[in-house]
Amino acid sequence: SGPLKNMDFSVQEGGGPRILHQFTLEPPAVSFRASGEKAGIIDIEPRTGILYINGSLDWETKQVHKLQVESLDERGNKVKGPYAVTIYVEDINDNPPEFEQKKYFGVVRRNSRPGKPFMYVHAIDHDDPTTPHAQLSYSILHHFPNPYDEMLFQIDNATGAISPSRKGSYYLNPQKQDTFILVVSVKDMAGTTTNAFSSSVDVNIIVMESLWKAPPTIHIKENSTQVHPVNISRVQSNEPSVIYEIFEKEKLPRLPFSISENGDIYVTEPLDREEKDTYTFFVVSKDNTGELVDKPLQIHVVVEDINDNPPVCQQDLTVIEVQENEIGASNIGTVFATDMDKKDTLNSRLQFQIQSQEPEFPSKNLFYIQQDTGILQLTGRSLRKRDSAKYSLKVLVTDSKFKTICDVEVHVIDINDQIPIFKNSDYGNVTVAENIPVGTVILEIEATDGDEPATGSSLIIYQVKEGDPNSTFIIETDSETNRGFIKINKALDFEAMPVYNLEINATNPEPLVPNVQYNSSSLTMLKVFVTNVDEPPVFRKPVYKTEVSEDIPVDTLVMTVEAYDPEGDSVRVSKIVLKEVQGKYAQYLACGKILFFQKSYFLVEGGSQKSKAFLVLQLRDVNDNYPQIAMDYPAFFCYPVRGGERTLIQATDADEQLFYSKFTFSLADEMNARNNWEISKFNATHAYLSLKHSNFEEKVYDVPIILNDNGKPPLENRVNLKVSICKCSSENSCF
Repeated sequence: SGPLKNMDFSVQEGGGPRILHQFTLEPPAVSFRASGEKAGIIDIEPRTGILYINGSLDWETKQVHKLQVESLDERGNKVKGPYAVTIYVEDINDNPPEFEQKKYFGVVRRNSRPGKPFMYVHAIDHDDPTTPHAQLSYSILHHFPNPYDEMLFQIDNATGAISPSRKGSYYLNPQKQDTFILVVSVKDMAGTTTNAFSSSVDVNIIVMESLWKAPPTIHIKENSTQVHPVNISRVQSNEPSVIYEIFEKEKLPRLPFSISENGDIYVTEPLDREEKDTYTFFVVSKDNTGELVDKPLQIHVVVEDINDNPPVCQQDLTVIEVQENEIGASNIGTVFATDMDKKDTLNSRLQFQIQSQEPEFPSKNLFYIQQDTGILQLTGRSLRKRDSAKYSLKVLVTDSKFKTICDVEVHVIDINDQIPIFKNSDYGNVTVAENIPVGTVILEIEATDGDEPATGSSLIIYQVKEGDPNSTFIIETDSETNRGFIKINKALDFEAMPVYNLEINATNPEPLVPNVQYNSSSLTMLKVFVTNVDEPPVFRKPVYKTEVSEDIPVDTLVMTVEAYDPEGDSVRVSKIVLKEVQGKYAQYLACGKILFFQKSYFLVEGGSQKSKAFLVLQLRDVNDNYPQIAMDYPAFFCYPVRGGERTLIQATDADEQLFYSKFTFSLADEMNARNNWEISKFNATHAYLSLKHSNFEEKVYDVPIILNDNGKPPLENRVNLKVSICKCSSENSCF
């Protein structure tokens, strides 16, 4: 309660009758009076001054009630006022959200971009929009049908925008399912409380084929005379207001295509199929931020051929050789021509025809050409070189529009109807020493041939036909003079073959014509006598190898070598016997000075000749060296010691690694060694020596260590390792 004055009140809507305030009377006032927006339920009790609400206020009907209150005397005259009394109605969540439509319908395209809205739903709430009471949240309750474990659609909980999910963008296909029903829910209180109001609505969605499709392969005729650019196709995105662009798949000097803002594709210039017969490029759609809207489309363009290329002779002059004895209708050659127009079409189909023949003797129709293949044939009779050695033909080559003349020369080749004839049927004999070098010419022979010179019919090939089973001789032909040169092909051996009776024939590389055969005129004889030469003796092996142990006893037989004399004379061969050993690495043998580990030789004598053979003598190591301690620096520990310090020691052995690859380290049971020291293996050649306690004096200790090389046989060695316990400098070394 209180005196009359301006006052504001906040009252929650609903709630029923209630007292807001009591104004107190101040004489001479005896009553109060209220006027204004009382809504039929707001008033003041005149005598008591109680301001009350006799009912429930509704925020959705009126949010503010403005009243005027004054005090009156007994006569009803105003004493004070009017004062403003304002009642603010506070909203409560007493209205559920309502969708603007009882049912929604939408259309989505196949392959639409995920997250891109294709429709919206909208609900309203009559509660105060500045409070959570009217803050709405959308969600999808059900999805009919739902063939996958994830929803194909999604909704923006704040805006009600419905779009394909990532899975939906991939799987939506009208051929499999063209209709979906979504049950969309809306909640107030931003959907964050369990006592929020909610409503739901059905959303019918029809799935349609994507507008964004690559057109079929585009066919364009080459060398078009239309005014360019020429529209050749069109693409359309599922979304409006996109930006279309072209980018090339191939790196070309230029791409003769463009695209307009509405998706029309143009060819910008005439195309030449012979330059490039297909094009492949991509079309993309982007939004105004430059992001891709759809997957790129691959566009294929095929350039169609027109007949715009004449036939071309494959050679400026086609030369064909024909032997005199070729029979009529024989294929003698082919005239080749090409056409740059498309293969296997009428534009590139070529036909052949003989236009002229020079000379026309003995007939003007000596040749025939197959119309579609260009194969040239003789018409009826064989050619004779004495009639003409050469014929010139003009061959007309045509396609359906163009024609070309190809030049052809037919050369008549002499046939091989003459055999080689030796000038001498017997070349007597030749005497050569058995040591004559390989490649030496021992005789020149010659035959003649009556066929055309410098052809396969007249070239002569000489061969030893009989008397040379091991190919000891070879005959080379001088192609210019047709002379043959008999050469030594392999080393001669008087003892194996003192005399050769050679039968030599002469032939042509070109086959003889039928009914002509080689005879005795193409044969000649030659006798070759081989004279003896005193040759040195020969070892049975060029190199002798053996291996012996390094502890081989003196006078042990190492090996025996054998040799013989080709002439049958006696030979003397040394035997190798170990006579003297100088320590472990003996350097010499008794039979001459033959170094170990190097190639040395034996001497063998036979008649007046001597020969050598090499010896490789390899020594095998024996485990005959005891293992030793090998330290790069003195062993020491810095005084005072704490115990547990260790140093690395190394063992070595002069034998081959095979015998000392794994050493065993242990402490001898003496000098209290095992109580003071400890030894542990580090690897095959090293071990750690450690201090077992800290009670060491500053002095030099002898540590007895037993080393075993584990060889065959194993060798064991006891060594004393001197270890210093000393005061150390800052560099960790003893003073």
